[in-house]
Amino acid sequence: MTATRMVELTIDGKAARVPEGTTLLQACRGLNIDTPTLCYLENLTPVNVCRVCVVEVEGSRVLVPACSRKADPGMVVKTDSERVRTSRRLVLELLASSVDLSTAPQARGYLESHGARPDRFGPAVAAGGAGDRDRRRAGHHVPPDGGAAATVHQPVKVDNDLYVRDYGKCILCYKCVEACGTDAQNTFAIAVAGRGFDARISTEMAVPLPASACVYCGNCIGVCPTGALMFKSEHDMRRAETWDEARQTRTDTICPYCGVGCAMTLQVQDNRIVKVTSPLDHQVTSGNLCIKGRFGWSFVHGGQPPGPRSSGAKS
Repeated sequence: MTATRMVELTIDGKAARVPEGTTLLQACRGLNIDTPTLCYLENLTPVNVCRVCVVEVEGSRVLVPACSRKADPGMVVKTDSERVRTSRRLVLELLASSVDLSTAPQARGYLESHGARPDRFGPAVAAGGAGDRDRRRAGHHVPPDGGAAATVHQPVKVDNDLYVRDYGKCILCYKCVEACGTDAQNTFAIAVAGRGFDARISTEMAVPLPASACVYCGNCIGVCPTGALMFKSEHDMRRAETWDEARQTRTDTICPYCGVGCAMTLQVQDNRIVKVTSPLDHQVTSGNLCIKGRFGWSFVHGGQPPGPRSSGAKS
């Protein structure tokens, strides 16, 4: 058996020795160096789109994405230089000026730690109407007036009983597309449509979800970092202001439907299941479930819709 070749490099002045093929992000994490990411996930192929994980490599003309750049012998890496922080700060400001990050605590933490000021681009323009962005044609743009920040805000798409699509919160990280495609489900129900600022996640021909190829596995929800894709139970509870993670418990168990043995985590509030996820590090599921495992648990509550019942309901 051939021995693994080791690569030696320097990261923020610290010596590192990693197996050949290790990415800079993995090497940084091995040294407990916190490198921000938004589009990266351990069980998905890196797509290099968020650009908040960029680092400075000595001798490189441009900043490189740590999530996909492999470590080379003798490489000298800086993860927190002024050039790196300026680049990350601008990316975060552009995102926050156009996207609703109210349900993205990780992104909001990055904004704070990098001193980002998205308000410097001015107030956001009025949100578009339902379907406005879906009808836009590539290459046809409305000139900005320069006094307000462009926005992707739009009405929430609620066309089924399982999950909603709030693309006003979408940062185009591509995670949902990857999970729906070759990285997990191989359904290809969604893809990126449009170009430039008009780029958006869409079903084929922008048809409603029930008319698309979606099989409702919900794996796209499991990887979404901003809440753009959300359980309808969570969405409804947030609108009713009853969603309270401080009162929720999480219990790991096994899906009862078939013999595969998928691991699932039940999120429970007021003695009722409100959400189901799957751990990324489980060797059977790698964070993925099918429609039964992710959504088929209303039988636990006698077929009632998920979420806490009203105060007058019987348990």
